[in-house]
Amino acid sequence: MRQELERDPARSIAAALITPRSEYGVAVIDREAGRLCGFGRLALDPHQQRAATVGFALHPDWWGAGYGLETVRLLLRFGFDHLGLHRIWGARSPLNVPSARTMAAAGMVEEGVIREHVLKGGKWRDSVVHAILDREWASGER
Repeated sequence: MRQELERDPARSIAAALITPRSEYGVAVIDREAGRLCGFGRLALDPHQQRAATVGFALHPDWWGAGYGLETVRLLLRFGFDHLGLHRIWGARSPLNVPSARTMAAAGMVEEGVIREHVLKGGKWRDSVVHAILDREWASGER
């Protein structure tokens, strides 16, 4: 996580300078301490019109404090209300139950499993896909 927190802000800054823009990153800052505790990312899907992927990560010290849900909602709001997207989806490890709860609380629906989607530590890992459509976001059913 420490490597991601150090690497991803620089990557997001570089992505912000590319035109046309295809990626949006946010830093998650602890309100009281003013410290970086995570990041979020919305990346337009080059293979689908009006679609994007969302991702987020928090340092374990901030798990369960609501920052993940706030980050996902912010990125969904930006994607639907400002970019005019139709579909936003994210993928998680099958073992990451807190991430599943966060995405569900943000209104994302679990759609299924992408088998052996990610190579981690020399082993293939499945990913569970969650998504939300613009009409679901607009209905406020979350």
